[in-house]
Amino acid sequence: MQDALWSLLIGTLLITMVLTGTILARLLLSGAMIYLCAGFALGQEWFGLITLDPLRHADVLEHVAGAALLISLFTVGLRMGVPLLDRRWIVPLRLAFVSMAITVGLVALAGVWGLGMPIGAAVLLGGILAPTDPVLASGVRTERGADPDRLRFSLAGEGGLNDGTAFPFVMLGLGLLGLHELGSANLRWVLIDLLWGAALEGC
Repeated sequence: MQDALWSLLIGTLLITMVLTGTILARLLLSGAMIYLCAGFALGQEWFGLITLDPLRHADVLEHVAGAALLISLFTVGLRMGVPLLDRRWIVPLRLAFVSMAITVGLVALAGVWGLGMPIGAAVLLGGILAPTDPVLASGVRTERGADPDRLRFSLAGEGGLNDGTAFPFVMLGLGLLGLHELGSANLRWVLIDLLWGAALEGC
């Protein structure tokens, strides 16, 4: 597809989403649902304007998915409106770090004992499945101001944090599968993937 046509399609979709934002809010539809339907309609099943092969176009899909993730997390961050040292961050941090680690561990145990997976693949599966969708988090409407709704704030905060929290577990799973360098006694994973990654997540 030519660049001009791509730009026309994307621009039309974005303008439509902006103009119909109020209507979608009344119908309780998230932007992600509309984008999913639009992508399906433009795909091979209907109009055939987008014919991406997941294997042949893996690089393109990786960049598009990364851009969508960054936009979703950036949108969540803009809606928080609470200082970083505020005590209301305690619950999202517990959900993103403690609950995430427990969930990864439980999924890994289920993978090893229930599915007979190698430990590396089980940990990788846990790192992939444990985070909630950042697009879902961006759909949680948090009210800016001094006293946002605690439940909505906690869910949105956790959704914005947990992808970074899952990163060390994904790297650990890849390392146990021999696809990532863990270092001597897993020192590289602890210092770079875990501690450095957690520090960047906290910032």
